[in-house]
Amino acid sequence: MTTKIALFLLILTVGGLSGCKTTRVQLLSAAEPGMFKVVILYPGGEGKTFDMSYYEQKHMPMVAGMLGENLRFYEIDKGISGRTTADKTPFLAIGYFYVASIDEYNKAVATNRDAIVSDFKNYTNTQPVIQIAEIKAIVNPKSK
Repeated sequence: MTTKIALFLLILTVGGLSGCKTTRVQLLSAAEPGMFKVVILYPGGEGKTFDMSYYEQKHMPMVAGMLGENLRFYEIDKGISGRTTADKTPFLAIGYFYVASIDEYNKAVATNRDAIVSDFKNYTNTQPVIQIAEIKAIVNPKSK
C-alpha cells in the first residue's frame, strides 16, 4: 500500500511540475528593456528552401558561439502561414539573437562574416533580411 501511495505522489508531482510554465516565464524575464534583438528573417516565396534541422542544430549554435558572453539567449521561429492559415508564409524562418551590446555583436559578426555567410548554402537559398532593434518594453498582461 505504501508503494502505491508513493507512486501516486510521484505521478502527481511530475504532472504538477510539467504543467508549470516556468520555462516561458524565465525566457520572458531574460529579455530586458535596453537589450538589443537582432532579427534575421528568411523570406519565403516560389522556389525558396530552408533546412530547419540544419539551422537549429548547426548554424544558430555556431553563430551563438561566435557571439560569446554578449549573447543572452536566442530563439528560432518556423513560419507556418501568413495572416490566415490559408495564406503562404511570408518568412520561412526567423532567428533572434538577444544581446547586451550591439557594438560587441557587430565586432563578432565582422570577425566571423565569411564563416557565417558561407554557411547559408547549407540550409537555405534565400537571402536573409536583418533588423536590429532595441527592446523598449516587455509587458506580460497575465502578471498583473
